[in-house]
Amino acid sequence: MQITRSSLDTQKGPADWFTGDVYIDPVAAPAGSSTFAAAAVHFTPGAHTAWHTHPHGQTVFVTEGIGLCQREGGPVETIRAGDRVFFEPGENHWHGAAPNRFMVHIAIQQNDESGNAVTWGRHVTDDEYHVEPENPA
Repeated sequence: MQITRSSLDTQKGPADWFTGDVYIDPVAAPAGSSTFAAAAVHFTPGAHTAWHTHPHGQTVFVTEGIGLCQREGGPVETIRAGDRVFFEPGENHWHGAAPNRFMVHIAIQQNDESGNAVTWGRHVTDDEYHVEPENPA
């Protein structure tokens, strides 16, 4: 058993990856033979990721608030505390807070053999983000 004390500072999400203010707290890092990583990601109202993919997919588990997510070619979906979303390997997608709500999720993904967990793409446009969700609050 290994206990890691909370000794890492919360990091601000880079502007290349996010629109708006996003803060990241590491939860799990690859170690030994494990290639999984997890982070608690805190989105301020309206903040969201850029389009991106994961070589082995990604699971996000919403712990607080209300968010939005979309896979390329699909509708914008509303997600709430307790919801779990799995994005398939290589599936282009984005996720973040609703325009008027905070949202926190745990992001879980697996690194590939080169140590990469994500490939970032272009920023989500305002028109893409502001589409009426498929399943609103």
